[in-house]
Amino acid sequence: MDLTEKTLSSEQVFQGGFIQVSRDQVSLPDGSTAFREFIRHPGAAAVLALTDDGQLVMERQYRYPAGREFLEIPAGKLDPAEHPHDTARRELLEETGYAAQQWHYLGKAWPCIGYADEVIHYYLATGLRLQARQLDEGEFLEVQLLPVADVQQMALSGEIADSKTIVGLHWLAAWQQGKLAGETV
Repeated sequence: MDLTEKTLSSEQVFQGGFIQVSRDQVSLPDGSTAFREFIRHPGAAAVLALTDDGQLVMERQYRYPAGREFLEIPAGKLDPAEHPHDTARRELLEETGYAAQQWHYLGKAWPCIGYADEVIHYYLATGLRLQARQLDEGEFLEVQLLPVADVQQMALSGEIADSKTIVGLHWLAAWQQGKLAGETV
C-alpha cells in the first residue's frame, strides 16, 4: 500500500526569524483531501561531548515554550548552507567553551514528525579541550559536567525530559557498548 500524501497546494502562513509555518492541501492515499499545518525548520546538530574521565558536558537552560529549565546536551540550529558537523563544532565551542579533537557522526532523528520537518544530527565529541565560551547575545545557560551513568539515570527517572538528549543518550550507550560504530568525521 502506498501511504504517500501528495501536495496539491502550499501556503506559507507565517515567516519567523528561522522557522516558517506552512499549510498544505494534500491528496490522501484513498483520493480524499486534507490539510497539513507544519513548521519548516532548518535542522539542528546536537553534541554528546565526553570528557577523558567519562563525564558528559551538559547545559542547564530555561526553555520559554515549556516554561521551565531543562538539562540537555549542547545543540543548535543549522545556519543557511552550513554542514551539520560545522554546526556541531560551532555550538559546542560557543555554548560550552569546549573544542574536540575527535568527532563521530552517530545518526539523525526527527523529533517532532507530526508537526515539523526538523531533523537533528547527532555527534560524539571526544578529546575535549576547554577554551573560551562565545555565547550568542541573549543566550543564558549553565554548563555542567556530569558522569554519564548519572545522566542516563536522570533520563530514566524523568529528571531529564528533553527528547534530543534522551535520543543522544541512547546512541551514546550503543556506541559505548560497541553496537554503533559512528562515522569518524
